[in-house]
Amino acid sequence: MPARSALLRAAGIIGAAAGVAAAGIAAGVAAERAVVRRTKGVPGDRYADEKFGELPYDEACVIEISDGTDIHLELVGPPPAPDRPTLVFVHGFCLDMGTFHFQRKVLTGRGEDRMVFYDQPGHGRSGRLESGEYRLSALAETLRAVIDRAAPTGPLVLVGHSMGGMTIMAFAERYPELYAERVAGTVLMATSGGLVAETRFGLPAIVSKAGVPLLPVVDNATRLTGTMIDRARRASANLAWLLTRRYGFGSPAPSPALVSYVELMNSRTSTETVARYLRTIYTHARFPALAALRGTPTLVIVGERDMITPVTHSEEILRRLPEAEYVKVPDSGHVVMLEHADEVNEALLNFLDRLPR
Repeated sequence: MPARSALLRAAGIIGAAAGVAAAGIAAGVAAERAVVRRTKGVPGDRYADEKFGELPYDEACVIEISDGTDIHLELVGPPPAPDRPTLVFVHGFCLDMGTFHFQRKVLTGRGEDRMVFYDQPGHGRSGRLESGEYRLSALAETLRAVIDRAAPTGPLVLVGHSMGGMTIMAFAERYPELYAERVAGTVLMATSGGLVAETRFGLPAIVSKAGVPLLPVVDNATRLTGTMIDRARRASANLAWLLTRRYGFGSPAPSPALVSYVELMNSRTSTETVARYLRTIYTHARFPALAALRGTPTLVIVGERDMITPVTHSEEILRRLPEAEYVKVPDSGHVVMLEHADEVNEALLNFLDRLPR
């Protein structure tokens, strides 16, 4: 009987603890929902009626890269011209080509720029890798395949945000001759040449707060119960929204519509894709690859309050590319090209207009 009594007491303690935890979770979810409702309900959202993900294109196509993955492309603007570079936009981790919504919009309005947008493997409307992990060298090969299909000749301007900037560095490392011969300019937004393991880089907001120690747990859990984790992420949408605002933006009151759009892109990236990219991103070290960018006009843009690839990462790039133009945007976080589109667009247009023809 003593043993049975002890067992019952233990069960009671465990049950009570579970009840407290459940109550805490319920209260936390209720608080999250209240905060999100209050924040989203603020009138005067500049982008409340913005049609994200609905910009026109002149051609859409799918290409198959060497490992069999399908890559979705959208081409905008006039055909390539020998005196005008084709702009190729490369988005970051857990995002998609919609990252460059406002840049695409303003450049389309000019009517003179040939632009290429694509979704990186495992993101947006592109297919997922069948097996193994995603490697930056493979992303460089994907960029090469995109260029071969959409802009096989003529000058190029490569525009990369976050992991997209890393992809461009890997491309320069893998194809230095092509880079030297054809790339007329490079734009690196909120990215890093290394030092990535020191940050919470690129993790979806629902995961990022845990940081590096969680990575093996996420990876192992994904192999076992990836679908369950995806369901948990969807169930925690309010927390994800709040963390997206906290870690993706720098201004005290960013547009709720923008936060929702970034969180939507995050949530569309499966947990399987997240886990299979992580080790590659956390071991990224391509400062030597920046040597290939020397002699090519380069624009570096970063949000002053970027918590994912902080200002120090851009400064380290500038230390190796001292001739690069540098724009640091106040009150902006990691998605600087969305949060402060006007400032980024002005810097981008000025940079493009100064390129030699």
